[in-house]
Amino acid sequence: MPAPKNKFKQALKDGQQLIGFWMSLASPYTAEVCASTGYDFLTFDGEHSPVDMPIFLSLLQAVAPYGAPPVVRPPIGETYMIKQLLDMGAQNILIPIVETADQAKRLVEAVRYPPRGVRGVAAATRAARFGTIPDYLATADDEICLLLQVETRKGFDNFDAILAVEGYDGVFIGPSDTAAALGHLGNPMHPDVQKAIEESIIAIRQAGKAPGSLMVNEPAARRYLELGAQFVSVGTDLGILAGGVQSLAERFGVRRNPVS
Repeated sequence: MPAPKNKFKQALKDGQQLIGFWMSLASPYTAEVCASTGYDFLTFDGEHSPVDMPIFLSLLQAVAPYGAPPVVRPPIGETYMIKQLLDMGAQNILIPIVETADQAKRLVEAVRYPPRGVRGVAAATRAARFGTIPDYLATADDEICLLLQVETRKGFDNFDAILAVEGYDGVFIGPSDTAAALGHLGNPMHPDVQKAIEESIIAIRQAGKAPGSLMVNEPAARRYLELGAQFVSVGTDLGILAGGVQSLAERFGVRRNPVS
């Protein structure tokens, strides 16, 4: 029996466009609610949230019955973190702050077993269903989807070289950090930022990789899809909760508590 088929990776290979939802509340219960809604994928963010390894595991367990492929983003692309995520069953890994081709090559190696890579070997992990998938080690590499996030000035300076690296599946453009890199901190909707993102989407597609992003501005998200973006998160759990709570408070005339 081979490793579980990665529906998310196969959909990207087939050229499908996937609509996702971004999660940073570190709540398995919230993740389960969102997994039941029908999004094509859910992204669990460990870079800008309190999600740690045990919480990642709980999130993966919470959404497993629903068929919504999870994408996990660790805080940094360290080999040991990637190994832990893969062993706990994550098949789609999004690595932030990728800035050079050499870094991209090391990340490709981190998601593959020797001799193709450096992933540590353990046969009795959750990924291998605790040893009950006899062909897991021989088939796992092909079912791992690696997404690299480019968002800094250095990353964009090396963009063509990063795109030329073989062995990964897609590139995610982070709007907020891209805005900061272009001198528009806090303003991802600035025309210069949007132009850079749109040009990046086109370049990624031309390189034969899947483009993706996070964009809660609906017209901009639809524009990315028109340009060929294949995986776009169109909302966030934190944003919807905060916005909904604040809107309800305002409708009932609730005033903000004074800061003590």
